[in-house]
Amino acid sequence: MSEQLILKSLSSQGVATITLNRPNIFNGYNEEFLIQLQGTISELESDTSVRVITLRGAGKHFSAGADVNWFKELAISTPEVQLAAARLSTGVMRALNNCKVPTIGMIHNACFGGGTGYAAACDIVIASEDARFAITEVRVGITPAPIMIQLINAIGVRQMRRYALTAETFDVREAKAIGLVHEICAVGSLDVAAAPIIDQLLRGGPKAIRDTKALIAEVGDSLLPDEEIEKMARISAAGRSTPEGIEGFQAFLEKRSPNWYLMDE
Repeated sequence: MSEQLILKSLSSQGVATITLNRPNIFNGYNEEFLIQLQGTISELESDTSVRVITLRGAGKHFSAGADVNWFKELAISTPEVQLAAARLSTGVMRALNNCKVPTIGMIHNACFGGGTGYAAACDIVIASEDARFAITEVRVGITPAPIMIQLINAIGVRQMRRYALTAETFDVREAKAIGLVHEICAVGSLDVAAAPIIDQLLRGGPKAIRDTKALIAEVGDSLLPDEEIEKMARISAAGRSTPEGIEGFQAFLEKRSPNWYLMDE
């Protein structure tokens, strides 16, 4: 029996909770993790009794992005395996973004790399005061292609041009100012902060809310066609085999600066 990397629960009111459950590695994702997450999203949105979905991380952090050990495996894998992994990553982000049920991201502490994609893909984001964010991919010589459309929709092109290019860490107040976070709460108070928002969602007609969410996505042009999703996956996969992708990841593992960063003497 496979390990439960994704936990789910459902309250009597129809509020589902998805918990990223790899706290020992800061909820980093690998292939099995993404498969379980995609399956959980699909299962919950297909259940008409589910009215709201909350997404949270177990342990100290929300999500530090990809599992380094999975990246190690992919670094020496065939192009076909790398492309399959990129398709999976891109598909999961698309599934969360296009989920028919309203979603609330509950962010605490680190939210890095793909973790920012989860946040951007949720309809509503609540973050505690200790939350920190970074779109880190360029630091290891790759692009954030699987989470690009979600982040642009959340924070806009202008802010994406800063934070995806610098990969700098920013705090929860900056995240709110640029549109990634809707509401800030005290550390340990995510459930308290979410309660009135969930109540407001439950007051709406379930079908009307699903239809409204679908219409927003259609009118807002945030539904990428299959060919664009495939393009994002191929860009992501190809980046791992470039000289920069290889050097960036190796530098990360060796805890040194990559060869493109020349410090002043």
